[in-house]
Amino acid sequence: SHAIDPDNRLLARGPRFRLDAESIRDSALAVGGLLDGAVGGPSVYPYHPEGLWLEINNRPGYSRAYPQMTAPSHLYRRSMYTFWKRTVPPPSMATFDAPEREYCVAQRSRTNTPLQAFVMLHDPQFVEAARKLAERMLHEAGPDPAQRLAHGFMLCMARQPTARELQLLRRALDERMVQFKADPAAAAPLLKVGQSPHDAKIDPAELAAYATVARIIMNLSEFITKG
Repeated sequence: SHAIDPDNRLLARGPRFRLDAESIRDSALAVGGLLDGAVGGPSVYPYHPEGLWLEINNRPGYSRAYPQMTAPSHLYRRSMYTFWKRTVPPPSMATFDAPEREYCVAQRSRTNTPLQAFVMLHDPQFVEAARKLAERMLHEAGPDPAQRLAHGFMLCMARQPTARELQLLRRALDERMVQFKADPAAAAPLLKVGQSPHDAKIDPAELAAYATVARIIMNLSEFITKG
């Protein structure tokens, strides 16, 4: 971009910073093929930690339970349609510095914390999105594991992986394949995360192995950073 646009008149370059919380969730849903792009309509209630609303929303006359929805058109809507209670913001978004709505902010803060990596690796909506990304890798990229891994990487990063990156991903895939082939029951909990069913035609051990690698790809800083 420096050679083509040395003065940046085409805005080929800009500051690199972590995406906002809503964009991170939408990106995960998009690469997994889950994102509902419908425009307009009422707010929705996607995944939410059980009991959190009950802890804070327990005064007489107030709703005590979080009415989590199950329809795909509700669970996977863009994050801007998520119902946002002023005193209980969506926890995964709050982890990525989405502010509470009890006061106005001129600019969001951007932090880097271990909890953010934990959310990307373990929050149900991200685990489910990684599992669906794994299905895309298996369905859309042919039988060669290297091509499948490169396809998943391209979907997330909009570029081909380097030889070193591909080598590391292949090593992780082979290790997880051995693990899940030796213990097929270990794949079941991973494949059950989220409301969307997994493709029963795919060997569970193979799908779990690719889903684990998809989680690694989606947890890379490049995936959640504006580049």
